[in-house]
Amino acid sequence: MDDQRDPGPPQAATGGPGRDETPEERADRRWNETLQEVRVCQTGAQILFGFLLSVAFTPRFSALSDFDRTLYVVTVVLGAGATGALIAPVAFHRFLAGRDLKPELTHVAGKLVTTGLMLLALTIGSALLLLLRTATGRPLLAWLLSAAVLAWFATTWLLLPALVLRRAERRRARP
Repeated sequence: MDDQRDPGPPQAATGGPGRDETPEERADRRWNETLQEVRVCQTGAQILFGFLLSVAFTPRFSALSDFDRTLYVVTVVLGAGATGALIAPVAFHRFLAGRDLKPELTHVAGKLVTTGLMLLALTIGSALLLLLRTATGRPLLAWLLSAAVLAWFATTWLLLPALVLRRAERRRARP
């Protein structure tokens, strides 16, 4: 006798197209994807933050203008915020591990990584502004170049993914 059981829908209710996974498997997959993202950006943020901390101890630091010192402090605080937000998912996981809260953990971790990336972009932009103001002695050029870099980040980190998402949604909506 043939097994005539209904295989169900072509995709699991919580899985993406072509995926056959339980909610727990989906949460595990999404958590692992989040960890990979964190590994990439966290290392860069920590190196940048460490470098920023050392700047105050260089001989040239005392020659900075009041504006540049304030810019430095803002940059260090942004770097600390970025580093903290990017490390937070790991600490969050330590508190929630083994409590069957992986979907909630993954959701919050995604928000923390997004916040960390935004703070990292601002850190890089303000660090670049400080460096270019100091290196070129041309404040307007420094502002323009830093703004261009932040616009590039906004384009590649926000606009392009939004365009890809919109195109995919339009394709799915077509009959």
